[in-house]
Amino acid sequence: MKIKKIKLKNFRSYKDEVEIELGDLTAFVGKNDIGKSTVLEALDIFFNESKGVIKLDKDDINKKALVTGDNEIVISVCFEELPAKIVIDSTNETNLIAEYLLNSNGQLEIIKKYPNAGKEKIFIKANHPTNDDCKDLLLKKVGDLQKIIKDKTITCSDSTKNAVMRAAIWNHYSTSLGLAETELDISKGETTKSIWEQLKNYLPLYSLFQSDRKNSDGDDEVQDPLKEAVKQILSDSSLKKKFSEIATEVEKKLKEVSDKTLEKLKEMNSEIADSLNPVIPTAESLKWADVFKNVSIAGDEEIPINKRGSGVKRLVLLNFFRAEAERRKTADKIPSIVYAIEEPETSQHTEHQRRLISAFLTLVGTANTQVIITTHSPTLVKELEFKHLRLIKLTSRGKTIETVSPHTLPYPSLNEVNYLAFSETTEEYHNELYGYIEFEGKINDFKSGKTQIDYVKVEKGAKKTIRLTLTEKIRHQIHHPENKENTKYTDIELRQSIDLMRSYIKTLTTTI
Repeated sequence: MKIKKIKLKNFRSYKDEVEIELGDLTAFVGKNDIGKSTVLEALDIFFNESKGVIKLDKDDINKKALVTGDNEIVISVCFEELPAKIVIDSTNETNLIAEYLLNSNGQLEIIKKYPNAGKEKIFIKANHPTNDDCKDLLLKKVGDLQKIIKDKTITCSDSTKNAVMRAAIWNHYSTSLGLAETELDISKGETTKSIWEQLKNYLPLYSLFQSDRKNSDGDDEVQDPLKEAVKQILSDSSLKKKFSEIATEVEKKLKEVSDKTLEKLKEMNSEIADSLNPVIPTAESLKWADVFKNVSIAGDEEIPINKRGSGVKRLVLLNFFRAEAERRKTADKIPSIVYAIEEPETSQHTEHQRRLISAFLTLVGTANTQVIITTHSPTLVKELEFKHLRLIKLTSRGKTIETVSPHTLPYPSLNEVNYLAFSETTEEYHNELYGYIEFEGKINDFKSGKTQIDYVKVEKGAKKTIRLTLTEKIRHQIHHPENKENTKYTDIELRQSIDLMRSYIKTLTTTI
């Protein structure tokens, strides 16, 4: 399964329901504290049921909703690329279509509601039968289904299998099912709880790597990921059994040695011998991890990882996270995986940032894998395509999460994305805006009526003062950095010029 869409309501800064489309690789961009990490953390709560990185509490309820008396957090996830066959009760194979468990878009939509941030109630939103004679069949036990089949004289090939009986009943009412989108509560009752427990086996593994994850020298994972791996490996039940066998055999041999020693001691001094007893630790008390305490990853010069730079430590930790998530997926036979990574650019050189994005793009090229990131890095954004980006903004209509499309410029511009998301004002974006106006043959119209300022031009060694608009002055300084005769434009002036061109292009694109 893959995540197609997320819906959030009353969770932290998201009061009104917001829908978010996901792809194989999705990057959330936006200003600080706009709600990027909130999306990733909501998914951690949904998938890992507050047993993962994030624990749900009452502070997660949207404060404005709380004032109105609405204290229920809602996190929904829609899935696509669904399994062809599933088992949802007993061992009987069926499929989601036959069970009428898909929404009107053909997706599996699971809704989790958390009243007062407490225990979740779980629903499936599905285009499901509402006819009183054949609704709620998933809630019914074997005897209930058999009674319907008998009372209504319904033909059924096997009256011992729930899935077969449900299919027979629905087929009997095929022209009067009354299909309508319904929220099916699967968190109450023995039958539906079993359905949810079975469905969970098909959901992706979700692993969240937080931007503020510990990466100090005192962090065991950073000191060396192999030390953390030792703990994971030694927790394997088959290894524990082998260790117990070894400990028992060693205990047996030690007992033999100590008994012989005391026996010989008795020949010389029985009083002392009788006062002594061998003390042999139990297998359970043995600290096997200490045997491997010196495992490490070190550089060619034997410099341990916890003595390396913060960027290197974080890079190793990030890839340990990826490796560990993959190990869990394989060990637990989970069909798909979602890597959620906050600000992968943290402490990374721009070249490392590019390599990370390249690695993520390769990663999502493999089967059943998705990557979700948040970022403040224009470098990362420029390595992505528009289909990967989701821009989070606060507007007069409330908070929105949008796929990125052309805004001021009539074509996709990653410079513009970075301007909108991060307020990044660059010479590159200034050039792009100016170049578009010039290409459209409107540069004189743009300059008309704007204040002009002095600019010292140097041509063939001769100096000449000319009058230019602010935008032209910046344009000249960008293209002629060798001219030191003028005061360098400020960041404020660069933004002012960009805003002037953006405003002009908005009027221009409506008339072209």
